[in-house]
Amino acid sequence: MQNLKNINKTTLSKDWAILDRINYDYQFKNGNWKRLSRETYNRGNGAAILLYNTVKGTVILTKQFRMPAYENDNSDGMSIETCAGAIDNNDNPLETIIRETEEEVGYKISNAKQVLTAYTSPGALTEKMYLFVAEYNDEMKINEGGGLDSENEEIEVLELSFSKAIEMIKNEEIIDAKTIMLLQYTQINKLL
Repeated sequence: MQNLKNINKTTLSKDWAILDRINYDYQFKNGNWKRLSRETYNRGNGAAILLYNTVKGTVILTKQFRMPAYENDNSDGMSIETCAGAIDNNDNPLETIIRETEEEVGYKISNAKQVLTAYTSPGALTEKMYLFVAEYNDEMKINEGGGLDSENEEIEVLELSFSKAIEMIKNEEIIDAKTIMLLQYTQINKLL
């Protein structure tokens, strides 16, 4: 990029993820150069999936406590979301979502269709989400899900009618961006 130069990065934290302050010179459309400073939070990329059942007209979602949601709006911090997880170093998004589906919701899938790729908060997060859909049926359930103790997960698995999930967006019971995108993708593309 010809309108970007003198990039200097300072790591502020390497705890759960990497928090960097990045200073850089940026040339605006009027030709002026300005020195800017931004913080970026890098926790890697992630994958999410909406499981749907065309026979029953249902979807599988999760419910779990999220400290940032609690901190932001002083609610109970519980978040209703699609199954999702961080992409480990050597995995690809599909491998990740197949593993996470089994760990979090207890369904064994062999494949999924990637339908979207999105940054959920590109002003601060480097995380890119790879979003998938896949059909499920009752025979694919191999365990109760709930997440892994080793990852300190306590996940409630929800099987909801698709119409109920859409209603939950409207009444703000579902406010997670990746979940809204996948439910709306399903609605627009008439998968259910």
